[in-house]
Amino acid sequence: MAHFALIKQNIVVAVIVVDNEILLSNGVEVEQLGIDFIDLLNIKGVYDYDKVRQTSYNSNTRNKYAGIGDTWDETNNVFVSPRPFSDWTLNENFKWEAPISYPNDNKAYVWVNGEWTEFTFNN
Repeated sequence: MAHFALIKQNIVVAVIVVDNEILLSNGVEVEQLGIDFIDLLNIKGVYDYDKVRQTSYNSNTRNKYAGIGDTWDETNNVFVSPRPFSDWTLNENFKWEAPISYPNDNKAYVWVNGEWTEFTFNN
């Protein structure tokens, strides 16, 4: 199955599934055929969107599998997750990074108040 993100003002508003057979032209997958099929569904009344882009469930293309709320970066042809915290920055691979590296000591941590805090499991 092929997956397509419905995008409004560069924000993903929905992700829908299209049968792979619809995308095939002479045995080659063509994204535009999926986009054309979605346009024929006449679902703009259900999903308010202004563009459609294919997304990879395995994150093989366009940086990641698109999710609702993700940003579509047309210039770089990638989907970007929302910024998790205000002090995190987007790296060259379009992944968010904390201003402090994650500790490398085989313990679990969560980001709290601008720092990594060890996460302990309560029994």
